[in-house]
Amino acid sequence: MNKRIIISVSNDLTTDQRVMKVATSLSRNGYDVLLIGRLFKNSMPLTTDIAHKRFKLWFNKGILFYAALNVRLFLFLLFAKADIYYSNDTDTLPACFLAAKLRKKRLVFDAHELFPEVPELQNRPFTKKCWVLIENLFFPHLETAFTVCHSIADYYRQKYHIDMEVIRNTPYMQSVDQNINQKKITIPGKKIILYQGAINTGRGLEWVIDAMPFINDAVLYIIGDGDLFQILKQKVSDMKLESKVIFHGKVPGEELQQYTSSGDIGLCLLEKKGLSYYYSLPNRVFAYLHAHVPILASPFPEIARIVDTYHTGVLTDEYEPRKLANTISEMLKNPFDTNHFNEIKEKFCWETEEKTLLKHLQS
Repeated sequence: MNKRIIISVSNDLTTDQRVMKVATSLSRNGYDVLLIGRLFKNSMPLTTDIAHKRFKLWFNKGILFYAALNVRLFLFLLFAKADIYYSNDTDTLPACFLAAKLRKKRLVFDAHELFPEVPELQNRPFTKKCWVLIENLFFPHLETAFTVCHSIADYYRQKYHIDMEVIRNTPYMQSVDQNINQKKITIPGKKIILYQGAINTGRGLEWVIDAMPFINDAVLYIIGDGDLFQILKQKVSDMKLESKVIFHGKVPGEELQQYTSSGDIGLCLLEKKGLSYYYSLPNRVFAYLHAHVPILASPFPEIARIVDTYHTGVLTDEYEPRKLANTISEMLKNPFDTNHFNEIKEKFCWETEEKTLLKHLQS
């Protein structure tokens, strides 16, 4: 009989590519997978064949949201058939940990980020302390744990003396090969400065918007949604930049790479707002690589290691509008040679990363 694994996450699953790749890999290798997430009023339908359930909650953010999520999740897990509970990030860990203990089942944890160090918590000391206390309570007892990069693994190893295996958030090799020439964005006479990802604080989009008046023959194309979506749209309107900045909104994960391949430059500019961003290795670093799009990125350790070692783009910490505009204009004027990306992306693909996942789940 196939092992039953319940994978829990606090988002609505529609754009969480890592969770969907994990679920797909496990399903293809004989696990009976159930995905658990949230259902928002504006959630897009899920197109996956993997079994899934999305909770409707009364609260959408703050302490009441996380409390409601964990109570609802715990009660569901307590009575659901499962051999393994797979918790994604600290905000689902209390429910998954307690259910696993009471049911005497295996717990797997996957840290997508340094949760107490995310930018949204840097000016909220009480809330940050609560998450630190939760990690202090549960992390020392983790036996099977994954994370997205070595810097985060090292941080938790030093703090809690636990071993976290690194599974990078890389794209599938096959889907990229199929989609590389199927560009979704065409704007005649304009180069595409592309951003894909969450539109949240600390993502550097304000810097690029401020630079756009000084950049000719190009548009900033933003794919995604988040807390700053309406704020940035208003900023663009106030600056009368509607013709130079386009907000596309969310794109289903299975279509995203076709949009990504349309870019002439891919953005990964981050503010140093907490260790989570500083240590991060966003999936778009690899998405741009697979789409043969050179990256313009902040010189944070994990990102810089990829960009410098494999010559996949340009690093900058000059964010003043005219200086940033000059950097972008120079990249657009002198297209980056991406022929060597074919060899690099074979090293950084999900087909490689999933071997670590399966090895430790089967042990």
